[in-house]
Amino acid sequence: MAVMGMPLRAGVAALSALALAALGAAPPAVAAPDVPTIVVQDGVTQPVFGYGDAIRERLFIDSTFDSDNDGVRDIIAFDLMRPAATANGLKVPVIMDASPYYSTVCRGNESECKADLDGDGLLDKWPLFYDNYFVPRGYAVILLDMVGTNNSTGCPTTNANQDNLSAKQAINWLNGRATARNAAGQVVTADWHNGKSGMIGKSYDGSLAMATAVTGVKGLTTVVPISGPTEYYDYVRSNGVVTRGNSYVASLANTVTNPERREYCKPVRDAMAAADGDETGDYTAFWNERSYVKKVPNMTASVLLYHGLNDDNVRADHFSKFWYALAENNVQRKLWLSQEGHVDPFDSRRAVWVSTLHRWFDFWLHGIANGIMDEPRVDLERAADVWETHADWPIPGKADTEVFLQPGTTGAGGLKLVPTAKPATGAFQDSRTQSQNTMILNPDTVQPNRLAFLSAPLTAPLHISGTPTVQLRASADQTDTNFGAILVDYGTDERVAHRASGEGIVTLTTEDCWGLNSPTDDGCYKQTAKRVATADNELVTKGIMDAQNRQSIRTAVPLVVGESYNFTFPMLPEDYVFKPGHRIGVIIVASYPQYSSQADTTAANIQVALKSSKIVLPVVGGTPAAHAAGL
Repeated sequence: MAVMGMPLRAGVAALSALALAALGAAPPAVAAPDVPTIVVQDGVTQPVFGYGDAIRERLFIDSTFDSDNDGVRDIIAFDLMRPAATANGLKVPVIMDASPYYSTVCRGNESECKADLDGDGLLDKWPLFYDNYFVPRGYAVILLDMVGTNNSTGCPTTNANQDNLSAKQAINWLNGRATARNAAGQVVTADWHNGKSGMIGKSYDGSLAMATAVTGVKGLTTVVPISGPTEYYDYVRSNGVVTRGNSYVASLANTVTNPERREYCKPVRDAMAAADGDETGDYTAFWNERSYVKKVPNMTASVLLYHGLNDDNVRADHFSKFWYALAENNVQRKLWLSQEGHVDPFDSRRAVWVSTLHRWFDFWLHGIANGIMDEPRVDLERAADVWETHADWPIPGKADTEVFLQPGTTGAGGLKLVPTAKPATGAFQDSRTQSQNTMILNPDTVQPNRLAFLSAPLTAPLHISGTPTVQLRASADQTDTNFGAILVDYGTDERVAHRASGEGIVTLTTEDCWGLNSPTDDGCYKQTAKRVATADNELVTKGIMDAQNRQSIRTAVPLVVGESYNFTFPMLPEDYVFKPGHRIGVIIVASYPQYSSQADTTAANIQVALKSSKIVLPVVGGTPAAHAAGL
């Protein structure tokens, strides 16, 4: 017997349901198919989803801007990978790396580019390990092409609004506020998304993560900026001095543009070159647009920040100014500081970094209570592979400590915690060709183009943590000059060789693997080791300024010949321990060609009033600790 239109078994089930209904009883519930879910073990998500069968898409979003001024809004392209289980109800968060580099400079220590190997319009080779590691653990990964690069239209604008808003388009799409289409023009929705997204990236990619976060866009939950510029003025300027000239902003835009589009984008680059103010080095609206620090109050995303203290590409003041602003605005945050230069933590402290990143994203994007926010806020590398944790940075207990410049008799002057009893003057002449080595070496020898000051050998460790400041009282016989200052550790020690090739690391031939593989993409990368060297001195930190910008980086005011002025400027932030037996050195110069592309041309003769001149060091323990160290 069968119910019409039904097979026998279904018909019996239907009749049974009717009979139960007639008796006033509810039919038995039909079990819903199981919805896939993440698996958490030992406080972290487990790799229970496939990689080879993950869903791969390339999508395109109409942006809100027109960077190339062609009358058509730019299209932002991105590649997306998500677990196959998202087609069956699994809701996952997104990890995004927005970058201008995917088809030019490429990413990581091994310079991996995006690659569509079979020409089907989908990505086969995914740079970096994020896809291999996180997709199997229940994440989607987006690699987004910044405006004007790779598959996105328009032209790069080097951290202007069009660059900075590129990734926001994808965040809006993920949260239903923008429309994305595939290559066939079909509308695609993110119905698999759990509403939370994180961004990560090194250097330019890191700046794009911060730029997106400071818009306050809803749905961006956390960012992990690695060695990224936060104030583009500070990337190419410092206190009125041009450190990267010759229209560097336009030059970088040219580098990240696909070769076949460089001529097309030339008018955009020419406009940037005309507006960048290389002629003066002053701060203008051009740089205000490229500033993230002042926009930190808009942020709702948490921050895991990483920077190399000895990064001479994106210098350490980028992390410090952003970090200080995060603290002022009570943004949830953690910080890693390494001894290397412009090096990714994956190549500095790989296993611990991957574990930390995993727990960070699990907490912020999956809501897993793993205790990561209860741990010390700061991880800091003191020496090669020697790491410490601290409650905050600068290290709690630091106090700004005045160290005064003292006159010398035959060689270097001295450094003491009190000013010289009698007025004294130090004199030198600007040299636009003096090398950094000449400035630093032989501090006891009088040289005509610098002033050198040395402490007595320290009797106890002296720990500085924060941003030192130079305060000079000086005059010049010209209407303009530059000033430079260098803080030096004179003492033999083994240190990370951050100025050598590799910026502190050596790339080995062996590999280790982080995540699952496909026939075209694996998560295996060459291992690294720290490069160390023994030397008699170490450049600890440095600072420069244009004397005409003594009142403001926005306005240059010429000096009056022979008149004394107060010149105050920050050095780059540091966290450094001077060891017992070592001597602290302070070098004062004018032009500093290895820190600046703009040597002053006046060759000014400079007089420094030593009684009123000092360096302010952020000493952990303050003046008592400095006394104990023998200053």
